[in-house]
Amino acid sequence: MQFYKKTRSTSFNFFSLAIKMLIIMIIFAGIVFLLNKVNFPAPNKTIEKIIPNENFKIVK
Repeated sequence: MQFYKKTRSTSFNFFSLAIKMLIIMIIFAGIVFLLNKVNFPAPNKTIEKIIPNENFKIVK
């Protein structure tokens, strides 16, 4: 007969799950808030590329 040690409790602890979810939500909100503070530059130049007609293929 082998003895084994129970390392996990079988009861569900709602309080610890709520704390973990709250911490994850706070971290996510902080990341979103910091990304909104960063001023990303907008492109100034318009990009225009002329495609010659010979590159088009007719598909039937």
